[in-house]
Order: sequence, then structure tokens, then C-alpha cells
Amino acid sequence: MTRRHHFTLFMLAVVLLLSACSSRRLTKAPIQTSKAEVLQIIDKVNGYWQTNNPPTARAFWDVAAYHTGNMEAYAVTKNPVYKQYSEAWAEHNRWMGAKSTNKAEWKYTYGEKDDYVLFGDWQICFQTYVDLYNLDKYDKKIARAREVMEYQMSTDRNDYWWWADGLYMVMPLMTKLYKATGNAQYLEKLHQYFQYANSIMYDGETQLYYRDAKYVYPKHKSANGKKDFWARGDGWVFAGLAKVLKDLPTNDPHRNEYIAKYQGMAKAIKNSQQAAGYWTRSMLDPQHAPGPETSGTAFFTYGMLWGINNGYLDRKEYLPVAAKGWNYLTKTALQPGGKIGYVQPIGERAIPGQVVDVNATANFGVGAFLLAACEMYRYLDKP
Repeated sequence: MTRRHHFTLFMLAVVLLLSACSSRRLTKAPIQTSKAEVLQIIDKVNGYWQTNNPPTARAFWDVAAYHTGNMEAYAVTKNPVYKQYSEAWAEHNRWMGAKSTNKAEWKYTYGEKDDYVLFGDWQICFQTYVDLYNLDKYDKKIARAREVMEYQMSTDRNDYWWWADGLYMVMPLMTKLYKATGNAQYLEKLHQYFQYANSIMYDGETQLYYRDAKYVYPKHKSANGKKDFWARGDGWVFAGLAKVLKDLPTNDPHRNEYIAKYQGMAKAIKNSQQAAGYWTRSMLDPQHAPGPETSGTAFFTYGMLWGINNGYLDRKEYLPVAAKGWNYLTKTALQPGGKIGYVQPIGERAIPGQVVDVNATANFGVGAFLLAACEMYRYLDKP
């Protein structure tokens, strides 16, 4: 063999080696952390929150959204303190959401009083009750959840989910209760309610969701005349779809529809990420309300990692997105003592001029952060 042939073979070997290294960088290298470090982060964040916030809070959506993250933290760490915290909260609220017992007065528009039993913001608490039931099967834990949801399903109304947040609050509850009871009506009504939500909030062109019918373009526009998609609102939907797919039977007739919505959102979310890893509050108009926001970013990062972990999203395409989101969450949002900052306060839209800074924190933002951290741990734990 000539010297030239040796050189050609050498160069070919170098190209193949570089290609293999590049492929590996696309899959594993973007994640600059370890399982041990992620567990430390979960314990720091959750320990800070639980130390500073006793479990004697109401069962409304903001608190309940935190508990969905806390239960995931328990599933990953098996720390009994986390389970006990959610159990104490459930007992404090008598395993109920809104507490009216007069079905004739039950409402499902926005309301924070006890007669808004059919409003999804009072139903998200049932997700945690079902999770606790699955750990220790005492019927009282899901008795109220079944009473409320089975009454709701007995009505002829399908318009219960009229705002994007509601898709996180209640969609996963339907699949959880199906698994707990075997009642197929939960899956049938899940699809009917989802169809209604799509009819008023889903934008086929962008494959994103408006927060509710008030914000549909062109009736409502961002500061620069664009479609205004609120990051936390779409975060609720994206995370909710991931949770639905986790529990949905593989033979469900509408499974491909949920997958299509989830994967379409993933592409739109990927394309609207900022260079620093976060998403701005108005996803397609960064100048409408510029700067980082943690709750939407955490839900998106969770949803991306869940899709990668479960084979719904291509790792090479989406892992760099999740890695950048994780980097923002742990290097900017997470503070040294365990506080999570840059969480937009309770609201329903991106507000120009609203201050969202390092001191802005909230229970639902912590819950979303814990979801993302738990999926990161699962990613690192895979062979």
C-alpha cells in the first residue's frame, strides 16, 4: 500500500471519529450535570419551599400545581417528608376542592368560592389525591374527586375547559381517574372537552394555544401587532399533554390526536426559545414583555425532557433545547438558598412593563421547576 493510501485511510478514520464525537455531543454533552447534582437541586428547592410554607393552604390551583411537582419529587427521591407534606395538605382540605355539597349551585366559570366545584382550578388538587391514593389505596382519598367528576360527566355540557390553564388542571386528572377506576367515560369526556378547547383556543397555523377566546388574533394582538401566545398558558397545555400521554392507554382511539398536538407544540416551542435558554412571556413577540420568565420555561423544559425520555421527541433535535432551558433554570432562576426567581405573578397574559425579577417567586413556579428537575433526573438515569 502506498504512502498516499495510508494517508487517505488515516484521514477517513479521523473523519469517522469526529463524526462519532459530534453525534455524541448532540445527545449527551449538552447536559452538564449529574444525577447526584439534580437530586441536590431538588432537595434544595423543595426543602426551601416546604420550610417556608406550611401545608395548611387551600386546595386552589396555584397551591395544587406546586403539589403536582412535589409528588414527582417524591416519586424520584422517595423522601418521605415530601409525601407527608402533600398528605397533610390533603387532610387539611378534607380531600376536597371547592366544598359545596349542593350540586344545584355548582358552577364552572371563574370563581374562588366553594360553589365553583366544576371550575378546573378547584379540580387540579384531585391529581395529587389520586397520586396519594395510588400509594395507599384508601377510597376516601378519591371519593370527592369521583363525586365531582362523575357528576360533571353526567351533564350534557362539553365547554368546561374554556381557558388554556384548565388543560393542565384537569386533563391529567381524567387519565389518572381512568387508571384508578377503569371507567372508560373518563377517556370519552376527556376527548370531548379537549375538542371544545381546541375549537376556541387552538391556532392551527402556529400549533400553539391562545390563553382563552379573548386573546385570539386579530381580536387581540401583541404590542407589535403579532399573535400573542402567553408562555405559561402554552406551558400548561404542553405539560398537560405530556401527563395525558403518560397515562393514556396505548389503544385509545384518539391517542394520535394528542400526540400530534404535543409534537406540533414542541416544534413551535423549540423555534421560539431565546438564546439564553428561556422563553419570553409573549412567545412570538419577545419585545412585548422582554426578559426571562421561569414558569413557562420550566413547563417547556419538562415537556421536552418527557418527550425525549419517552420516545415522542427526537433526542438530537430537542435535547439542545432542553439543555438550554435547564441551564437557565439552574443558573439564573435558582438562587443559592433554593428560592426560584423570575416567576411571573398570577395572571393570564404577558403584560408590557410588568417587573419579573430575581425576587419574583410563586408556588406554581416551584412546582413547574420540580417537574423539569425530575425529568432531567430520569433522562440521566436512563442507560
